Amino acid sequence: MELLIDHREGWCLLTLNRPAARNALTTALLGALANTLDHLAEDISCRAVVLTGAEGNFAAGADIAEIATKGSAEGAVDPRKDLWARIRAFPKPLIAAVDGFALGGGFELALMADAMVLGTTARVGLPETNLGILPGAGGGQRLLALVGRARASRMVLTGEIIDAPTALGWGIAAWGAEGPALPMAEALAGTLAARAPLALAAAKRALVAGDEGRLAFSGERTAFEALLDTADKVEGIAAFRERRKPVFRGE
Repeated sequence: MELLIDHREGWCLLTLNRPAARNALTTALLGALANTLDHLAEDISCRAVVLTGAEGNFAAGADIAEIATKGSAEGAVDPRKDLWARIRAFPKPLIAAVDGFALGGGFELALMADAMVLGTTARVGLPETNLGILPGAGGGQRLLALVGRARASRMVLTGEIIDAPTALGWGIAAWGAEGPALPMAEALAGTLAARAPLALAAAKRALVAGDEGRLAFSGERTAFEALLDTADKVEGIAAFRERRKPVFRGE
C-alpha cells in the first residue's frame, strides 16, 4: 500500500509509502491521503494526525512522469487541485514529521501541516524552477508568509535546498529533533490528543484564515499552469532525468 494507516490512542499515524521513489507524490497517493483525512475528520477517536514518510525520506516532490506529460489544459482541470484543497481543509491538528528530503510537492505538503517536526537529516526546498516551473500547490506563498520575501525569493528563485538547522532558524518549523523526527512528532500528537478538540479545531480555523487569507494562491497556480506548456519545462524535466544541467531558452 502507498499509504500506511496506524491508529494510535487518540491519534493516527499516516506514512507515505513509496520508498523506492523517495515517497514522491503521485496523484493516486495524494488521493489516498485526501480520502483518509476526510474519513479521519469524522472519526471522533482520532484527534490529531502525524504524517511521515517511509524509509528515511518525507517526500521528494511530485511524480516527474506525471508532470512531463501535463500541459496547461490538463493543469487547469488537474484533480490534484481538489486533493490539495481537501488536505488543507482537514480540521484537526496535522503534524508533519520530516526526515530526509521534503522537496517540491513534498515540502508543500509539509507546509500545509499545523506543526512541522524536523529530524537531523531533514532537507527542505522548492526546486521547481530547476524544472522550468514553479510551486503549484501554494508552497511559495506559504513559505513567503513564514520566512519573508528575501528568504522565500532565495529558495524559490535559486531552488536552494536547506538543512534542518537553517529551516529552524528561519522559522519554517518550530520543532527540531535531536535524531529522527517521528518520536517527537508522536509525543506532540499525544499532547494534542489530550486537549479540547473543539477548541483546537476552532483555533486551527482561525490561524489558517488569518495566515492564508492574504496570500496570492490563485496567481501562483495560474502561473504554474501556464508554464506547463513551455519548452523550458520540457528541457528542465529532460535534464533532470538525464542528470545534466538544463539549458533554458526562455521559450
